[in-house]
Amino acid sequence: MRVVVTGGSGRAGRSVVPDLRAHGHDVLSVDRVPPPAGGGPAQIVDLLDLGQTVQCLADADAVVHLAAIPAPGFLPEGITFTTNMTTTYNVFEAARLLGIGRVVWASSETVFGMPFERPPAYAPFDGDSELRPESSYALSKVLSEELARQFARRAGIASVGIRFSNILYEDEYPTLLPPIQADPLVRRVNLWNYVDVRDAARSVRLALEADTDGAEIVSIAAPDTLMDRPSAELMAEHFPDTELRELRGEYGSLISSRDAERLIGYAPEHSWRDAPYSGANGA
Repeated sequence: MRVVVTGGSGRAGRSVVPDLRAHGHDVLSVDRVPPPAGGGPAQIVDLLDLGQTVQCLADADAVVHLAAIPAPGFLPEGITFTTNMTTTYNVFEAARLLGIGRVVWASSETVFGMPFERPPAYAPFDGDSELRPESSYALSKVLSEELARQFARRAGIASVGIRFSNILYEDEYPTLLPPIQADPLVRRVNLWNYVDVRDAARSVRLALEADTDGAEIVSIAAPDTLMDRPSAELMAEHFPDTELRELRGEYGSLISSRDAERLIGYAPEHSWRDAPYSGANGA
């Protein structure tokens, strides 16, 4: 397919673009900043401008929309909300105007209630979990999920929104893990969940190639948490009032990827426990 990847210079995009190209897709990366050297065809585009958005998608068969202010706290709340909502609307509207029938886009684990000042009703989170956005960033993702459903009804655009967990690179594990494992409060904010960037990139490709209709939403996470302590033990200590449902293993992730398995054939393949890092249970 001819695929435009928005946010191709960003944290996820830097892996998504080469993964798609390696699997035979013709990819144009668009962003407000240049791609890494040797990154292939790219354009500088401001997705806040609908005209620029239409222009960069003109030859596409499908869109992977990753461009966004990437998390709460980077910019004032109003700018985060306005930017993320406008760019997502412009991508879907441009797809409608151009007759592009497939969009894969980045939602977020934050929709479940990070930083969990109110304990969640149950974990692992799944497709039936209550959505409790606690920031303008998370709210922009919840409303973008409804936006995708509206474009599916209105224009027949098939989309897959991916609720990414915290995306990490393999070379980050040795530095990142020791303070997290020494003090669970460091990552209590998202129930110690994560996803390896290689799995994140593969999930985008699977969603792009999957035979789905309507506006689907899936969660993507690693098979485990970042901790060297059992997940049940962590939940009992930090969220004693939260119902703990079936885990996949002693250290199992507290975000379920089962909807992604069913809809796009995703299963996590990478864990920090397989990286060149030692000193923790299960390593």
